Amino acid sequence: MKILIVEDTHSSLLIITQYVQRFGATAVQADNGERAIEVFQAERPDMVLLDVILPDIDGFAVAQRIRGLEENGNWTPIIFLSSLDKDEDIEKGIAAGGDDYLTKPISEVVLGAKIRAMQRIIQMRTSLVVLARKLDIANQELMRLSARDGLTGIPNRRLFDEYIAREWRRARRGSTSMALLMCDVDHFKRYNDTYGHQAGDDCLRQVANAIQRCMERAADVVARYGGEEFAVVLPETQIGGALFMAEKIRHAIHALHIPHSDSPFGHVTLSIGIAAATPGDSDEFEQLIEAADQALYHAKDDGRDRVGRPALTASH
Repeated sequence: MKILIVEDTHSSLLIITQYVQRFGATAVQADNGERAIEVFQAERPDMVLLDVILPDIDGFAVAQRIRGLEENGNWTPIIFLSSLDKDEDIEKGIAAGGDDYLTKPISEVVLGAKIRAMQRIIQMRTSLVVLARKLDIANQELMRLSARDGLTGIPNRRLFDEYIAREWRRARRGSTSMALLMCDVDHFKRYNDTYGHQAGDDCLRQVANAIQRCMERAADVVARYGGEEFAVVLPETQIGGALFMAEKIRHAIHALHIPHSDSPFGHVTLSIGIAAATPGDSDEFEQLIEAADQALYHAKDDGRDRVGRPALTASH
């Protein structure tokens, strides 16, 4: 334990240093306020014993500056040492950032007791800080897991809803276009009936990973929308860019070569609906979802394994 002793009287400085060393702590010294600030910054002591009356700035001002130098989450106990023993002096010391107040002459027994008490508080506070950090990490992990689909590991419907709403507002502010792809695994019920639900789960994982690998920008987000349906949000993208990405995804699923004997294509395929829009003042992102859903319906109605566009464009 390192203790900074700030005392301008040489004899008092030596005596208090001896007390601290007999307690088993390391003493660092300063004989004025400015020097105390310098030593505090350089040594970062665990505790400060601070004389109130100093030759340059008083101990109250030193305490205030020390509190200003402490980094977020850190705390250094400050015990004032003074011959001033009026109630208002003690109140002023606590208000300045002190934690305790000892009147001179200093008793070694009382000083030792105060140091032990502060040491216990430091230990308890450190334990609480560590626990708080662990809880924060656990909460962050919980939030991360709550936003992920348990089967595929990609963002889930909850994260999709939050993300598309946020990007829609951003697009409105910037008057930029954003696109949405709705992807559906063709004849997936037949796949499950033929190969079983475990194989179906594995199929969805492979499809999700393939779509994820197609994403070219950090802002492009693919999410499991529900069942065998996936959604892709493409900020700052027009209908041409959406079509390019949709075809890229469709061919990536072909490249998986997942057999599907009960499909007319002989392997797993995707139908994809695309839509793009530049939000107007009265538009809502639900209109973009509806347009992409409509386009997906057209893709299925036209024979599946293709990209469909809405009958009415969502672009403004």
